[in-house]
Amino acid sequence: MMSVSLRSSFVALILTFSLFFAGCLGGVEPPVIDPNADSDGDGLPNGYELEVGLNPDDSTDAPTCQGRVEFCLQTYDNFTFAETHNSFATSEDGVLYLAANHDTGLTPQWNGGIRAYMLDTHHKSATETSKEDVVFCHGDPDQSLHPCEYSEVDAFAWLTQLSSYMNESPNDVVSILLENYVPIDHLENLFNQTGLLDRTWVRTAGEEWPTLGEMVLSNHSLVVFWDEGDDPQYPWLHHAWTHSWDTPYGEDEQDEMSCDVGRGDREQPVWHLNNWLSNPLGLSDSQRAEQVNDKETLLARAIECWEEVGNRPTFIAVDWWEDGDVVGVTEELNLMQNWTASAPE
Repeated sequence: MMSVSLRSSFVALILTFSLFFAGCLGGVEPPVIDPNADSDGDGLPNGYELEVGLNPDDSTDAPTCQGRVEFCLQTYDNFTFAETHNSFATSEDGVLYLAANHDTGLTPQWNGGIRAYMLDTHHKSATETSKEDVVFCHGDPDQSLHPCEYSEVDAFAWLTQLSSYMNESPNDVVSILLENYVPIDHLENLFNQTGLLDRTWVRTAGEEWPTLGEMVLSNHSLVVFWDEGDDPQYPWLHHAWTHSWDTPYGEDEQDEMSCDVGRGDREQPVWHLNNWLSNPLGLSDSQRAEQVNDKETLLARAIECWEEVGNRPTFIAVDWWEDGDVVGVTEELNLMQNWTASAPE
């Protein structure tokens, strides 16, 4: 049996060794992570990965945004999206040709790279005004002929399809601009029933816009603007002309197009470059769409406005998107660091 004195000496020896090794181990400094380096080679700086909850040593956890990892670093207001004006007003959706703005509907638009949509919400008629009667159509409801008399598109089906596409492509940021003629709670019901409400990004006026990566990783990759004011009860609906601005639209002649303010606050970094002409009847001019949507022509206009405004257009909105190459223009712009640069080959 070990004596008391010997046992005490043995315990003291163990404690001494324990303290020694604890001190040695505790004194090991963790490796310093350079926030500007890219340790895992995934295209995202270490500091950004730590900020958004990714592992800077794991190359497999990097998301892509709009198809490229590096686009995740771009802020929403420093990226350009292809946008369709009156996106629902298509011949494919049964809209009369004189009232149409495009030949093809949502599916070809999505597959073709359109990620921003201008939509008009109305009730079906003056007597059909419930939450379930919200549809897409275009025109002034105060006129003698209700705008949905000559054509309407099922808003619930349209947005449900958009929600499905977003489920299939969760790393794509999407935007909607609403011209609205229904009560605000009817809008919320529409977006809730179609599965889009939970996806919406909420921004307070004056806040900096997030990166595309932050939006994608948070699963709040839908930004909704509308033409009415901000309402604290519905913070997901951003007043378009408080949070952004646009250029004039529907000019008679191409040489009348400008980079001037049509609506909103030019101090805002998010803005729409409107790019369509009106015919002598005041309707969308399909005959000259290819002329104004021509890739070289539209790219030159976008760069000219980028220089004049001081930041790239967030949206390039067109009619007859099938004519010309608005998506190709935005792809080239997004590879340019500034308006003087050339897109990489």
